[in-house]
Amino acid sequence: MNEIGTKTGRETDSRWPSIEIPAPLALRPNISHALFDFDGTISLIRQGWPEVMVPMFVEMLPHRPGESDAAVRQMALDDIMRLNGKQTIYQMIQLADRIRERGGEPKEPLWYKHEYLRRLEIQTRERTGGLRNGTIRPEQFLVHKVRPLLEHLQSRGLTLYLASGTDEYAVKDEANLLDVTKYFGSHIYGALDDYKQFSKKMIIDRILRENSIDGSRLISFGDGYVEIENTKEVGGFAVAVASDEAHNGSGRVDEWKRERLLGVKADIVIPDYRDAIALVDYVLAK
Repeated sequence: MNEIGTKTGRETDSRWPSIEIPAPLALRPNISHALFDFDGTISLIRQGWPEVMVPMFVEMLPHRPGESDAAVRQMALDDIMRLNGKQTIYQMIQLADRIRERGGEPKEPLWYKHEYLRRLEIQTRERTGGLRNGTIRPEQFLVHKVRPLLEHLQSRGLTLYLASGTDEYAVKDEANLLDVTKYFGSHIYGALDDYKQFSKKMIIDRILRENSIDGSRLISFGDGYVEIENTKEVGGFAVAVASDEAHNGSGRVDEWKRERLLGVKADIVIPDYRDAIALVDYVLAK
């Protein structure tokens, strides 16, 4: 490996210049199953969701005497992003807790979740409508070069799974709109109102159990710490997708995502999938 860029000192390889490799790669020829997150990892339909959730939190949170909107906003952003990758309900549980600790009487977390989804749907309506009526092509809202990677993994015989903290009904609908359901078949999972019945850890455990494999045969792709952390816990290979959602295809990493995902020991960091096929083939030793 060689370093590219004296300012960053980030380890890369000339064969895959967009990919950061923080430690020497161990080959994984036995990998047989791949798990993908959805929002920010495959789909950009919900790009900009923090601009919906953060103002809602600021609006709902009681302000303390002398406290500025900017301070409340920063607290809300920290709470929200710390829980990014988990089901949306956990962010709403945190909101209810914050309201309570500030002397307010919160509603049920599920109420806040439904209100957030109502507001988010207003923002995404034009995107989903355009995809539905054909005026928008799916590639406009797919992370750069993800489709070739999905097709390649499928051609290699890997079984693909999708697990998202977004509600399952929405994930399945949006996967259809983006024409990616065909890569995952029935293996598409999302959040439920009964949130204790779903987690990414539960999906990973299910993959291993139902296929009688150990974690060394799993590769995962995600832009949230949850899927990266859960994959590493079982001995899998974790690809951090530090996607620049607002500038898809820029080749730049989102620095907040990068730091967060390296913190839970991601094996590699990618800005998108431009070099992913060659890198995956190397790791799979095929």
